[in-house]
Amino acid sequence: MSPKRASASSPSRKRKLTKEEEDSRDEYSDLTEEESLPEDIPSEKKKVEKPASKRRASKKAKVEEDEESEEESTSKKGKKTQVRSKAKSKAKADVSEEEEEEKEGETTSNKQPTNKVLPVHISFPPRAPGTIRIASWNVSGLAAAEKKGFRYYLEAEDPDLLILTETKVGNEPVNPLLSKRFSHRYWSISSTKGYAGTAILSKTKPLSVSTELPGHPDPTSVKGRILTLEFETCYVVGTYVVNAGRGLKTLDAKNEWNKHFTAYIRALDAKKPVIWGGDLNVAPTEKDLSNPKPNWNKTAGYTEAETSAFARILEGTDEEGEDSTSEEKFVDIWRELHPDTRHYTYFSYRFNCRMKGIGWRLDMFVVSARLVEKVRLCEIRSEIYGASDHCPVILEIEGEL
Repeated sequence: MSPKRASASSPSRKRKLTKEEEDSRDEYSDLTEEESLPEDIPSEKKKVEKPASKRRASKKAKVEEDEESEEESTSKKGKKTQVRSKAKSKAKADVSEEEEEEKEGETTSNKQPTNKVLPVHISFPPRAPGTIRIASWNVSGLAAAEKKGFRYYLEAEDPDLLILTETKVGNEPVNPLLSKRFSHRYWSISSTKGYAGTAILSKTKPLSVSTELPGHPDPTSVKGRILTLEFETCYVVGTYVVNAGRGLKTLDAKNEWNKHFTAYIRALDAKKPVIWGGDLNVAPTEKDLSNPKPNWNKTAGYTEAETSAFARILEGTDEEGEDSTSEEKFVDIWRELHPDTRHYTYFSYRFNCRMKGIGWRLDMFVVSARLVEKVRLCEIRSEIYGASDHCPVILEIEGEL
């Protein structure tokens, strides 16, 4: 974001964040402090009335007066240009060291769309025959996303099942767009208004639905964060996982969630294969964020506690590294199919992170190991950006739910 120029007499002031920026003020921007940006504060100068020239003034005197006026104007312009040049230099100096570190960590193409509203015309390759398509998207507020082209993505993707996270709805919405496409709609709503929220929308009717995380000591805290649908062939679990917070202030709550969720997903897997999708709020490896070194053990989503907990789910081990009682392991399927690719699903609105390629891969699908051979495709829809600060992820898998 280019800083505004300061007038000669105006001091630097804190720039007020927009609503989108306030909503995205989290730990994944790689920045911990707001920049102090100079602003234009226009100063109105009173016009000084010059005494009327004498009618008898000679043409020569008038020409001399005009020349002096022109020289004075040129001098003022020169001073103004110098002031602007100084303001620009100061604004550049005000850029934080953290932002400079971000530039060094840039790894993604800057040619990705940076629009804030989705285009009307969107198209994707047709799905493989005999597969179902599951999509997951953190919409960062369903109502806001709908105003920015959510329907255009939904019409183009046409998934058989859709996981929505961070819906921020206070009640189950009456939504003709969703009800027309999905006969079965389920919502997990946070007890805090305008916060969290998870939904699963399906064309196939599930056998059962749950919004609970068994064993968790604070059931209220998990409202809006988990939904489980049981189908004939598998379980589908959608989550908006607890965030460890700025300064890791809620890391204990994240650890509590991880402990109970690990036990829960293993218990489900013992009955049927599991497809787990959503915003998992963890960058599993250094390949999953653009600037890993300065964020390690300092930023939510990329700490030893969080990455180890995620790894234990995949590897089927306990905290000591021993094999658990689970018969199967789990697979981060996008990473399995793209072992060396650095693509991200989240780009903070702050400091033009999308344009700079500064992102995190927080949204993903994890499947029971015995389902891997049935997976035909898992992709990040990097081109779908603007309706949210997250991009959708899709999974195509053989068979039926």
